Amino acid sequence: MPELPDLDVYVEHLQRRISGGRLLRVRVSGWNLLRTAEPALEGAHGRRVEGVRRLGKRIVIEMEGRWALAIHLMISGRLHWKVPGVALPKKTGLAAFDFEPGSLLLTEASSKQRAALHVFDDPSRLADLDAGGVEPLVASERDFARALTREDHTLKRTLTDPRLFAGIGNSYSDEILHRARLSPFKRGPQLDAEERARLHAAVVSVLTEWRDRLRAQSADDFPEKVTAFRPGMAVHGRYRQPCPDCGAPVQRVRYVENEMNYCARCQTGGRLLADRGLSRLLRDDWPRTLEELEERRRG
Repeated sequence: MPELPDLDVYVEHLQRRISGGRLLRVRVSGWNLLRTAEPALEGAHGRRVEGVRRLGKRIVIEMEGRWALAIHLMISGRLHWKVPGVALPKKTGLAAFDFEPGSLLLTEASSKQRAALHVFDDPSRLADLDAGGVEPLVASERDFARALTREDHTLKRTLTDPRLFAGIGNSYSDEILHRARLSPFKRGPQLDAEERARLHAAVVSVLTEWRDRLRAQSADDFPEKVTAFRPGMAVHGRYRQPCPDCGAPVQRVRYVENEMNYCARCQTGGRLLADRGLSRLLRDDWPRTLEELEERRRG
């Protein structure tokens, strides 16, 4: 799922390409994309774009007359800038937003079609899409601590909860927790003042560094290589590869649709976190530490 760094770069490129121009029309082929019945999407046709911004994990195109289009890419939705009037891809194309200088394609490489488009003629209705999480790059230490301790959850769940923090998902939360040297399973209210400050610093540094890196990589070209797995990441998507800081093999905890990656030596004092599937299967044979795991592999 595109997260804050990726979405901010998308927004910057769209601002340069469509701000001040007119939306000629929207061509929708995704059967489940449009999530609002009123106002009619056709009412946005011909309106001038006044701005583009991010709202959590949504991209909002603001237009004259108080109209707005809100796009949520979900897990596998992506945006592409193409020549005007380009045809929609048959298998992955969900919509094309046609502007005079080019067409913005929305594609989704999944048969489930989870991406969403909302149409509003009253900007106050955008509040219904705002989960309420604080913006991590502008939140004060006090607001950050308040969001962190508002509910008693693991740090992994807390960072990825849009009601608590906006724009952070599975990949960058892994990177943040590794940078902060904190266990993904440690609970937010358990952190002391030094750990909270360390986590806050890690959130700001990781998100800022990756946004700057992605901005530099795309330069003047519209970002096409938006992915959750990037070269240069410390732990996310690097299962069994060496941690760049200590050399220990990166570990994982698997869920239904994704996985969490961490370094046991850097983050959990060498203790392996229980993988729900494997630990239940192996029970007493499940290795509890990194040393036990290495011994069994050598054996």
